[in-house]
Amino acid sequence: MKRVGWNRSRTRSAPKVLGEFNPSTQHHMRSEAAWVCVGPGCRGVIGTSCGHAGGGASQLGRLRIGLRRASSVIHTVVAAEGGITARPRRRSRLALSSAEREEISRHLACGHSLRAISQMLGRAPSTLSREVARNGGRSVYRAAVADKQAWQRTRRPQHCRLSTHPALRRIVAHKLAQQWSPQRISGWLRCTFPSDADMQVSPETIYRSLFVQSRGVLRRCLLKHLRRQHSFRHARAGARLHPRQGQILDAVSIRERPAEVRDRAVPGHWEGDLLEGARGTFLATLVERQSRYVLLVRLPSKDTHTVTRAIARRIRRLPLGLIKSLTWDRGGELAAHRAFTVATNVKVYFCDPRSPWQRGSNENTNGLLRQYLPPATNLTDHSQAQLDAIALRLNTRPRMTLGYQTPAAKLAEIVAATG
Repeated sequence: MKRVGWNRSRTRSAPKVLGEFNPSTQHHMRSEAAWVCVGPGCRGVIGTSCGHAGGGASQLGRLRIGLRRASSVIHTVVAAEGGITARPRRRSRLALSSAEREEISRHLACGHSLRAISQMLGRAPSTLSREVARNGGRSVYRAAVADKQAWQRTRRPQHCRLSTHPALRRIVAHKLAQQWSPQRISGWLRCTFPSDADMQVSPETIYRSLFVQSRGVLRRCLLKHLRRQHSFRHARAGARLHPRQGQILDAVSIRERPAEVRDRAVPGHWEGDLLEGARGTFLATLVERQSRYVLLVRLPSKDTHTVTRAIARRIRRLPLGLIKSLTWDRGGELAAHRAFTVATNVKVYFCDPRSPWQRGSNENTNGLLRQYLPPATNLTDHSQAQLDAIALRLNTRPRMTLGYQTPAAKLAEIVAATG
């Protein structure tokens, strides 16, 4: 890529107000280096991938592997935009479509008048007149070119209020340096200048001006005055869409579990959890409460959709009626429990936070599994067949709690009794 020369006399000028942005040579060099190392195509992938993830560490790791780039390069590109992706552009339902522009081009080539074309398309004649005039007239109008230019004209980027109002920018930078939060600054401005809309700004605008340095409004050094030191912007709206770990929507407490589950009088009620191995690898363990029969499920990752689909596939192989409920830990890996219940007709109950003894059979089984799968084991190296062989060993081992009967034999009795 051709290097662009910078005007040193311009970039070396110091900011007049503390905290205002100084477009230094360093900023330009960082942007240029990121463009050279990643390229425009990869930037589109990065922007799309980080839009819903909030720029988390795990998401950046997946981008690094997928794009085969260094973590520092990915982080530089994402940090330049504060981890925020622009809203996806959509064509207005009132605007002319590409198909309508094709019809206009064909009818103009046939010599039809604009009024006749407007009647065929159901559009106002003035709309077609402006469309043809802004794209060169009847003789040179081309649908593809007109549609491309219309898409470019619809961008109309709005300038950040802090960039167009220097007095407001100076006040915001001064208050940030005094360790005021953006929320406090926004509220104070509304109270101080109630009738002057130009001297008011939303908290999100301040946050974005800090994290998105390409806006060139507030210096990044002001971030150190915020209460929380984040590399990327984590908006509250995104946090509401993705509840924190332990905050499972519509979770049914273990206290609502029927009495027949608690006393193990009826078979078909299971306990489950994830067993962690080396390098963030996991597998799901399922234990039937009455027989202590074990199922192991291989997992490529621990996200909720992967876990629920894998468990659903596994339990469908069981005899009909042998699984009625599943008691799980408070981990977010079963956050999609409602979809799991709809797909399998299995009710899911969640233990209380930090109460592993409420699924004691499963915890005991996980301890037994460590004989075959130590904590340093990379669980992705084990196929499902190998995990089934480990489960078979446990299921054919006599258990004292069963009167030295094996879980496999106990489960066989249950299946025979239920017909």
